[in-house]
Amino acid sequence: MKIANRHIGESNPCFIIAELSANHNGDLNVAIETIRAAKKAGADAIKLQTYTPDTLTIDCDNKHFKIEGGTLWDGKTLYELYGEAYTPWEWHKQLFEVAKEEGLICFSSPFDFTAVDFLENLNVPAYKIASFEIQDIPLIKYTASKMKPIIISTGIAEEEDIQLAVNTCRKEGNNEIILLKCTSSYPAPLELANLNTIPDLKKRFEVEVGFSDHTYGSLAPTVAVSLGARVVEKHFILDKSIGGPDADFSLDITEFSEMVSKIRDAEKLLGTVSYEISEKVKNNKKFARSLFVCKTVKKGEIITKENIRSIRPGYGLHPKYYEDILGKKFSVDTKRGEPLRINMIES
Repeated sequence: MKIANRHIGESNPCFIIAELSANHNGDLNVAIETIRAAKKAGADAIKLQTYTPDTLTIDCDNKHFKIEGGTLWDGKTLYELYGEAYTPWEWHKQLFEVAKEEGLICFSSPFDFTAVDFLENLNVPAYKIASFEIQDIPLIKYTASKMKPIIISTGIAEEEDIQLAVNTCRKEGNNEIILLKCTSSYPAPLELANLNTIPDLKKRFEVEVGFSDHTYGSLAPTVAVSLGARVVEKHFILDKSIGGPDADFSLDITEFSEMVSKIRDAEKLLGTVSYEISEKVKNNKKFARSLFVCKTVKKGEIITKENIRSIRPGYGLHPKYYEDILGKKFSVDTKRGEPLRINMIES
């Protein structure tokens, strides 16, 4: 699978997405500088969100639309939060152009049909379905019909929700699907991450997999990569002093750079399945065990446990021959400390 010029999959580096979200705090210049900073921090892509308060909800302040439950946004209405957080659509074209200048892939999460149509006119290379939209099957169907890679967060989804979303894409003929393990809690506690789900998602749904992270820090995404995540999405902010709805669980440029570095180091550690050893390691085999003469002997003497041993270093005969040669005779006089060779043993 490819998103723009980037291959996504097991044999390729993790695709790291900086989520702009609401971290522009309503300032276009901040949004532009955040994109430039994401590039410096090592991101491969920048992701926007394409909605307005009216495409997500209605302006209503009854109990159904009030945010409660211990979130960062308690007390606001949904309409108020989305009015504070949305990225103006008239910014999108310029933000896409800035991303292109920086060599970043830019795409977005649409939240209704009009957003998909708008993003199609910007020729986006992929789409992201947010966690809370995984149940919006008409939206997933319409987005998948554009036949571009579709990344789906699973934050509020049970297994049947995920299966329905995947099936919906496939019925449209779109098999370019990436599922992101996600915990829809802001911030997300580590004990709810359940990262072992990542390899199971890949096996169960036969798709590429990744991780959309709302925990503090960079431990969770680094572990996710070690479990097979080929995409990592993390909220990115220019400076936490800017504030905003998502600032608390976003990474600044220093923190994001550290996360990228840890992910790349994790990839180096994982490497590939291999039973070959490097030349450097081969050179160190001299410190392995081998058979040595540990007592000065004469030609014709019997080889016993007293005059040969398996010890370090590794210049002598392989220890696998130890049992076979006991009871045979030395063919030459040999001093203590000499590596045992096959030609030192009578045939």
